[in-house]
Amino acid sequence: MNVKFSQDVVTVTTMKANPAKVINQVKEAHRPVLLTSHGKGVAVVQSVADYESQAEEMAFMRAVVEGLKAVGKGRTYSVAEARAKYGLK
Repeated sequence: MNVKFSQDVVTVTTMKANPAKVINQVKEAHRPVLLTSHGKGVAVVQSVADYESQAEEMAFMRAVVEGLKAVGKGRTYSVAEARAKYGLK
């Protein structure tokens, strides 16, 4: 998801005048839109589906990082130990 500043920056005034256009742009392009006021960014509009996907990806990446930290500290289990710990066959 790369922001295209030539297309994905909208003023708050434009958002107020035509919110449906901005929402459709967000849904169709699958990119967030930066809302600006007086030349400064004030908010980001993103589709719910894209937000949820991004949040899931972030949670997964955090879990991977935690797992790598655990491995680095020597906190590992053999497959047999993990199966026993979690009641798997």
